[in-house]
Amino acid sequence: MTLDQICAQILDRPPTPHRRLVAVAGPPASGKSTLAATIAARLTATGEPSVVVPMDGFHLDDRLLRIDGTQSRKGAPNTFDADGFARMIAALQSDGPIVFPIFDRTREIAIAGAGRVPASCKTVVVEGNYLLLDAAPWNRLRAHWTFSIALHPPMEVLIDRLRARWAEHGKPDAQAWIDTNDVPNITTVLTRSAPADITWTETPL
Repeated sequence: MTLDQICAQILDRPPTPHRRLVAVAGPPASGKSTLAATIAARLTATGEPSVVVPMDGFHLDDRLLRIDGTQSRKGAPNTFDADGFARMIAALQSDGPIVFPIFDRTREIAIAGAGRVPASCKTVVVEGNYLLLDAAPWNRLRAHWTFSIALHPPMEVLIDRLRARWAEHGKPDAQAWIDTNDVPNITTVLTRSAPADITWTETPL
């Protein structure tokens, strides 16, 4: 199935009630942000203005992770403001504008009020690791998805991409971080997520 066919399927589904919410889920380095941006751009080009909303804006700040003793597991489900994210997803079904935070990976912080879905936008592409996670409170999200896509590249592809990512960001002990943090998060996504409308074993780009 091509991206154009996927976009056609998305547009065939009516807003529920005010917007279509498209979930692009997958483990770290699976290509979620690239695919989400491509889908949004293609939909916009067809005359359906679309916006990407990343889940990563709901990372808990490192100060809270230090208090919770979870900084070494940053990126795990319990290191996000999952309840706040669920409230924002529910709010996207309003007919008004919605402001959302964006994560700045270079500084490892979320920037409040950095993104906005305008009232005129009827299709929102949401991307993140745990959009289909079959565990509370994440499982509350599934009722909001108009269409869902899961990306499941092979583990060796994910590891290679993560090595390149952390090298680009100059992360010390990158391999240890991959082994003790990224790989457990990948396993969580691959083994504990509900089925999607479409699953790709490689990013279709």
